[in-house]
Amino acid sequence: MRQIRVPVFVVGAGPAGLTTAALLAKYGVEVLAITRYPGTAHSPRAHITNQRTVEVFRDLGIEDRVRALATPHELMSNNVWATSFAGTEFARLQTWGTGIKRKSDYEAASPSQMCNAPQHLLEPVILTAAREYGAKMLFNTELVSIRQTDEAVYSRVVDRLTGEEFEIVSDYAVGADGAQSLVVKQLGFELEGEMGLGCAVNCWIEADLTKYTAHRPGVLYWMCQPGSDYWVGSGTWICVRPWNEWVLLFMYNPKDGEPDLSEEAVIARARATIGDPDVPIRVKAVSKWTINRMHARAMVKGRVAIAGDAAHRHPPANGLGSNTSVQDGFNLAWKLAMIVKGQASPALLQTYSDERQPVAEGVVKRAIKSVGEMLPIAKALGFAEGQSAADGWKSLDELHSDGATGRARRKALAVAIDLQNYQFNCHGVELGQRYTSPAIVRDGATFPAPGRDPELYYHATTTPGASIPHAWIQRERELVSTLDLVGHGAFTVLTGAGGEAWIDAAKQIGEEFGVDVSAVSIAHGTGTFDAYGDWARQREIEDHGCLLVRPDRFVAWRSETLADDPVGELRRVFSQILGKAPGTEMQGATQAAAATAGA
Repeated sequence: MRQIRVPVFVVGAGPAGLTTAALLAKYGVEVLAITRYPGTAHSPRAHITNQRTVEVFRDLGIEDRVRALATPHELMSNNVWATSFAGTEFARLQTWGTGIKRKSDYEAASPSQMCNAPQHLLEPVILTAAREYGAKMLFNTELVSIRQTDEAVYSRVVDRLTGEEFEIVSDYAVGADGAQSLVVKQLGFELEGEMGLGCAVNCWIEADLTKYTAHRPGVLYWMCQPGSDYWVGSGTWICVRPWNEWVLLFMYNPKDGEPDLSEEAVIARARATIGDPDVPIRVKAVSKWTINRMHARAMVKGRVAIAGDAAHRHPPANGLGSNTSVQDGFNLAWKLAMIVKGQASPALLQTYSDERQPVAEGVVKRAIKSVGEMLPIAKALGFAEGQSAADGWKSLDELHSDGATGRARRKALAVAIDLQNYQFNCHGVELGQRYTSPAIVRDGATFPAPGRDPELYYHATTTPGASIPHAWIQRERELVSTLDLVGHGAFTVLTGAGGEAWIDAAKQIGEEFGVDVSAVSIAHGTGTFDAYGDWARQREIEDHGCLLVRPDRFVAWRSETLADDPVGELRRVFSQILGKAPGTEMQGATQAAAATAGA
């Protein structure tokens, strides 16, 4: 049997697998990724792309490419609830930080804007970057079995076009092979939760709805008609491309039988929820999926890590699916790279699970809770299970009436819509992940108590375990974010006036440990200047203090002032994070070249 040897093997080429492979290649690690499919995603699927994810693409060098393919942030504003596009509108909510009360929160938190990047358009961009950095990709290649020893991971795969079976031997492997992950099943990763909690259909449709949407631009339009529909109403229209390409999502109860998914039936449903018989409709594709509530109890087992849907499965509420997957890759890639290069102990891999598993569990719980929080809208509209269409329309008439019932129902609807901020303006959940692991040296520091709701609002802090705050810095003749001063596969020391000893220490420690350690001084009278004072207000250290920022832009350690022995302090911190003493050579991965064979 033909054998390929590679330091890191990635199973799956969705957002998690592609991002992990691209970052590993950027960091100089030989990586091979496979997928059983002939290409990247062939339908929109995930689409909401939050600021933290766009920041990952910024580090990868593809932020501009992603923005070019995506619906821009300003056109994501409105969530609309109505009987149909042409029918009566009940309510509207400004979402994703576009409302006047939230816009400054989102702009202050990140140099990157949210966007609506459908998965079938986004994945090719990540794939192109991965290949540009040197990652090898095999399509039409399916994992058949996987096992690991103390020395290596052995994966048997089959070329689905030729039928040839061959073996991939890797030092480490990443299971990013989706909700039916063979990696999870064969290596015994334990899962917690339930699958198949609800059944849904995606109908990918072309229909020009400009006259119904351009004046109220948004990503989601919720159509609510009484009488015969299940869970989320008659259909949720998801914008793929404004304003002529959509996904019509609806749910169904399998106890009532399988839905009619013929082109005629799909067009009929689309026409009913558009409310205009003259709009031409073209059905591009129809697919079924299920709502799940599942997360892995651990995301590392020996030499194998899992990421993306293999590790966390939940409804699309809050738009956290692909975002969490991409961010898994950002956390994982630098750790694998340093282990493979012999710069860190293999124990560093466990910190990926320590940090990302709680995030995965929290995301699943938030998404499930958001689905449940949609029920008050149906109640406020007067809809009830088993209700006739006539009674439902009568309830809607009552909603608009001038009597006490109408007034009470309108107040209830306003409260129900306001509750949707926890799904559509949930900035703290989107950006506020915080890590605890041996790769974070907190030295007794605790996270500040939040001044506002921690789910709705992001609270920037430099406490170790938090992502570095964003502030605009004047560097020579251009404004750059503090996020642009860090990352790119390297640790970074940030200091200011009087912190020159930290700069010297960073250079020495980098040489001692054989790792890249950048050093930046943000100081008055220099080429890197905190012109607006925003960094000074957020850094939570003195000018001559120090922040140590990891390659994934999370703060690893800080010193509020200049230490008596900066070199000794950094040596202690790096010894803990990397799991080795300075000058110690760890056994890195075998840097054997992958066999070509189309890789």
